[in-house]
Order: sequence, then C-alpha cells, then structure tokens
Amino acid sequence: MKKIFSLLAIVLFLSVVSCSKEDDPIDNPIAVNPITNKQPTGSSANDLLSDKKFKSMVIEVVYVTGFEPSNTAINNFVNFLTSRTYKPNGISVIKRSIPSPGNSPYTNEEIVSIEDANRTKYNNTDEIVVWAFFADGKSSKDTDTSVILGTAYRNTSFVIYEQTLLALSDSPFEPNRSLLETTVITHEFGHILGLTNLGTALQSNHEDTEHPKHCIEKTCLMYWSSEIGGGIGNMVSSGAAPQLDAQCIADLRANGGK
Repeated sequence: MKKIFSLLAIVLFLSVVSCSKEDDPIDNPIAVNPITNKQPTGSSANDLLSDKKFKSMVIEVVYVTGFEPSNTAINNFVNFLTSRTYKPNGISVIKRSIPSPGNSPYTNEEIVSIEDANRTKYNNTDEIVVWAFFADGKSSKDTDTSVILGTAYRNTSFVIYEQTLLALSDSPFEPNRSLLETTVITHEFGHILGLTNLGTALQSNHEDTEHPKHCIEKTCLMYWSSEIGGGIGNMVSSGAAPQLDAQCIADLRANGGK
C-alpha cells in the first residue's frame, strides 16, 4: 500500500510540474518588443553585421499584389547579406502580398503607417528581422526631373517604389528589371548597415559632401545615383549591379561585418 501511495504521489507531482507556467511554451512566448524595430536608420548596423547579439536574420518581404519583386533580385539580396554579415544560424525570407493601400503617391508617413499596420515579424531573442515593402505607386518626393526608387527609413525597414522601378526597366535601351531591383535593394540596405557615415563609422574620408550619407566613388554601390531614377542607368550600364567599394567594405568590417 505504501508503494502504491508513493507511486501515486510521484505521478501527481509530475503532473503538477508538467502543467506549471514555467514549462508551458504557450504561457511563455518569446519576448518581442516592436520598439526595437522603430529606431533611426543605421542605428542597428552592428546588430545586423555581427553575431554578437543576433545569430540569424529574417527578411519579411511584403508587396502590393501585382508588384512582387523578382526571385532573382531577392536571391541576390540574400547573397549580398551573406557576404557582408555574420549570421551563423542563417538568413531566411518570407514573402506575402497585401491589397493596394491606394494612397499613391506615398509620403514617408504613409509608408510608416503601412508598415505599422502590416508588419508581423519583429526582433526576438537572437533573431533580427527586416521589413521590405514593395509599393504599387511612387514617392511623393518625385519631381519632373528625378524619381525616388527606394528609401531606408528605419533601422530595419526600407521601401522600394516598385511601380516606378518597373517603368524604368525591361524596355529597349532600359536596364533589366532584376538588375535594377538588385541595385536599389542593396543600396537601401547599405544605408541600414550604416553606410555612408550613417551609424557605421568612416575608416577613411569617402563621404560625398554634396550628397551626405553616400560614397564619393562613382562606381560604388553607395554612390548617390543608385537610388535616383535619373542616374541609376549609368551605374548598371555594364550589365551587372554595382558593388561596394573597398572603403565601404572597410567601414562594415570595422563595425562587425565581413
């Protein structure tokens, strides 16, 4: 009888332990604080570049229906990240579409509101998350002589004006679409990585004083015309997306990157 009682007591004890809040994953979700993804552009450069805090990265790609970025451009983006950041647990991409917000031309404030209403992924314990939005309209800052192709506006957020980009590509004498997408995406993410002098310290004097936060080297990915419709054609005329120059790479390496 004592043995039966002892066994019963053990079973009851295990039952209590297995139902405790400390061991229940439903009652202990991974801590998520959206505020960490709503900081100034460039302020998370070291977190993105190094593996000191975050071991993996997720790219949440959200596009308006009909304006999905090409698979080639997204693959090129992941390759760019792999070549410049330390994320031993990998870099993954999740993609989904949303209906048109119907607000084109978009102000920066409207782009922020779209993110706040639709973003589902945020930094957690050891995973950093990036938001990439592909819009069905143009920027409100477009003029008669130049158009904005993309903007990095938070520490882990950027927008690509896909409708504008499509209008500049794939016609005779115009750049290939995926080439143009790759250039603009990686340029904007360069700003999120703190280039040039935007959270990642300069290791040499190569910031363009006439176009702040851009590189002075005309062949560098971070040259100012990579995000402006009027000048990007010259940068991709060779048929390949521009690369970071040695000075920008040195900046990233000094801030924890490859």
